[in-house]
Order: sequence, then structure tokens, then C-alpha cells
Amino acid sequence: MKAEDTISIDLRGKTTIADTMVVTSGRSNRHVGAVADRVLEDLRKAGVPDARVEGMPHCDWVLIDAGDVIVHVFRPEVREFYNLEKMWAPGSIRGKRAS
Repeated sequence: MKAEDTISIDLRGKTTIADTMVVTSGRSNRHVGAVADRVLEDLRKAGVPDARVEGMPHCDWVLIDAGDVIVHVFRPEVREFYNLEKMWAPGSIRGKRAS
């Protein structure tokens, strides 16, 4: 589906919500929706039929929770605003207590 700027973030040791977070972008609301649909289809084919989805009606930001993996598909402006990569990047203190 030609998602753009796809990255994978290892969450192990930072949180218990998932092991991996995938963050990617679509060029428009329609493209975000198409990428999310494709991810859901591929998850079903891989034996993960019950992934939870948020954000499909507007497709500015679609979150797919597949258990050990969470996928975020953003429009570029929304991705830049929330900047999840910085929040969860290696070395961040997210989920750890600061001294």
C-alpha cells in the first residue's frame, strides 16, 4: 500500500501494553484508511482475527491493537503533532520513574 516512513519501536522493558509499536504514514485520509485496511487483512490472514481498531471513520490516525504489536497509521501532520517516535524512542524515560 506504499505506506511512508515506517518504523518499528521495541517496547520491551518500557511498557507492558505491547512488545512492538509500528508507526507509519499515509499521504491522505483515504490512503491512511487503505493502509489500515491492508494491515487488518494481513493480520487476519496471519491468524489474528480480533485486532482492535480505533480511528477508522476519520482516518487521521488509525490505531490497530494486535496484542503484542500496536500499529499506528497517521496522516503526516498528525504524526508530526503527536511525535510518538520521540516519546517511545530508545533512551526515553516513558514508563520509567525519573529520579
